[in-house]
Amino acid sequence: MKLVFIGPPGVGKGTYAKAVSETFGIPHISTGDIFREEVKKGTELGKRVKEYLDRGLLVPDDLVIEVVRHRLLQEDCRRGYILDGFPRTIVQAEALERFSPPDWALLFHAEDSVILERLSGRRICARCGAIYHVKYMPPKIPGICDKCGGPLVQRRDDTPEVISERLKVYREQFTPIIAYYEGRGKLVRIEANEQADVVVPRVIAALKKLYNLS
Repeated sequence: MKLVFIGPPGVGKGTYAKAVSETFGIPHISTGDIFREEVKKGTELGKRVKEYLDRGLLVPDDLVIEVVRHRLLQEDCRRGYILDGFPRTIVQAEALERFSPPDWALLFHAEDSVILERLSGRRICARCGAIYHVKYMPPKIPGICDKCGGPLVQRRDDTPEVISERLKVYREQFTPIIAYYEGRGKLVRIEANEQADVVVPRVIAALKKLYNLS
């Protein structure tokens, strides 16, 4: 089961990937997590990635591809994978087709107004990092973390203005990727306007149907 997850920020890809990973026993692979792990371990790849991250530059396609290819060779990927954050360019998508072609690309869609409500309502504990939502997962005491009593803050990239810009960048970056997988008959659209307890079963059911699983 080789899957690529595509969707705008705040659509819930991480939540859905975790559920699919646990249900079908395949790893959820985030390129951001891979970069951090390689840098932390001080590998040769990690050192090369760090050079770009430290300078605030995008990691070039060839290096991203090398990092992902290296990760997919590991033992836990023998039964498949869920890629989150890769591919981000047509060059990366074409490379993935060569060394480990995905079966399906799942495109998660939610209205901009839903994304805006989800992200702008998110609050994070400045002390322990616990995540809340003013509407869907509020703390017992407004503005105070249930776990450690620390203050809850809004991340700078969770303001409406920044969210709108992030959605614009997402569309510019991923429209060609979506067209690429659609042209290959690999694109599966999943509606994700509802909360995770509704969307997750929808994702699991779609995958069972795609793979003819009971």
